[in-house]
Amino acid sequence: MDPIKTEVVVLGAGPGGYAAAFYAADLGKKVILVEADKLGGVCLNRGCIPSKALLHATELINEAKHAAALGITFQPPVVDLAKMRAWKDTVVAKNSGGIAALAKMRGVTVITGKGYFESSSILRVETSEGQQRVQFEKAIIAIGSRPALPKSFDLGNPRVMTSTEALNVEEIPENLLVIGGGYIGMELGTVYANLGSKVTVIEALDGILMGADPDLVRPVLTLATKNFKELRFKAKVGKMATKGKQIQVVSEFNGKTYDELFDRVLVSVGRTPNSADVGLENTKVELDEKGFIKVNDKMETADANILAVGDIAGGIMLAHKASKEARVAVETIVGEPLATKNCFIPAVVFTDPEVAWVGLTETEAKAKGIEVKVAKFPWAASGRAMTFDRTDGLTKLIIEPGTDKLLGVGIVGHGAGELIAEGAVALEMGANAKDIALTVHPHPTLSETIMEAAEVYYGHSAHFFTKKPAAH
Repeated sequence: MDPIKTEVVVLGAGPGGYAAAFYAADLGKKVILVEADKLGGVCLNRGCIPSKALLHATELINEAKHAAALGITFQPPVVDLAKMRAWKDTVVAKNSGGIAALAKMRGVTVITGKGYFESSSILRVETSEGQQRVQFEKAIIAIGSRPALPKSFDLGNPRVMTSTEALNVEEIPENLLVIGGGYIGMELGTVYANLGSKVTVIEALDGILMGADPDLVRPVLTLATKNFKELRFKAKVGKMATKGKQIQVVSEFNGKTYDELFDRVLVSVGRTPNSADVGLENTKVELDEKGFIKVNDKMETADANILAVGDIAGGIMLAHKASKEARVAVETIVGEPLATKNCFIPAVVFTDPEVAWVGLTETEAKAKGIEVKVAKFPWAASGRAMTFDRTDGLTKLIIEPGTDKLLGVGIVGHGAGELIAEGAVALEMGANAKDIALTVHPHPTLSETIMEAAEVYYGHSAHFFTKKPAAH
């Protein structure tokens, strides 16, 4: 069978892949999108979307408990896991169906099957109906990553889970061990703690969410300490073994050896690129020592015909980063002025409370020896936060001395993920603290805390008294 000819083939239909395919089609290119599994990739099917659906569902349990303090009492909740899973799956299905419809509207041909590069111009696709070959002018690789599962933890036992299995919520384990205190471990640990599991977290480093500033992490740690059974830092898992219907875990913490039994174990120690078994050795594409595809700022690989975006291209593993890189890759192909890769990528951790930041963090500034000024507005001074009964938040601005230019924004608190985009816009626009302070924000809202943080910097926040205005 002769190969199908196309201008652009995109391998992988996650947030990097489908964004690349759609943008290329919008710019007039003939596009084929190849996906081995379901449209939407890990983010939609086994990551961002299902985890946020479960976080929302289980947070209702916490809100019902908390309502007693507000004078509203509910009966203890009855959790129907099958119904919860079904609802979560409908959210995923609606999103996936939307992507399929958008592909059809744009004239993007979708082929379901595993892609394998035979050369720098031929992609073989193994479909359920047989083999299909695609001859392309340019290819964009967006095949993502998968949860890392070290060999010592891989017991072949379904009670040892990665995020993929944990999102299926097959049962509510009485005792759950989470290995890794990063965003995946803390988010899914929160889901299971809300459902009633006794959650123990073991983290090798000296804290949770190590990418965020300590003052932003503190409220998360406070609530996790209350809602989880235990958090162990600078701890190490030695070995695991199946013992009946439980998992035996030997670990070290504070100079002591622990030998414990858990009903389930969630391993969340990072992600591994899906670069194996796709035929990259038949191209000029180069990998780094960890298996990520090497790219330049135009998302080009060492092969002139092939570009790569998203998790497979390394860097921070965020869906919106992949989508941005998709636009860069397509603009490289069509010769448009580049939507530069060097932009501000916000990060959000959907714990309770949420943590979000964009631009330079205070921790990074200290590590790099960059002089900055920091302005903070505590949510205890926010009227809107009081109405939510969630005054545990904090908004902070990282500011360049002398110019007052905004260098970074960090927020922890209820809905922080919805607020951080204002910081991203301000940074992209090159705003300074005065611009933020002079922009009228509606009252009472949590968005005001960004304006108030800028006013704190100048020493005249209406709702937070500072003894001395900062010298500018």
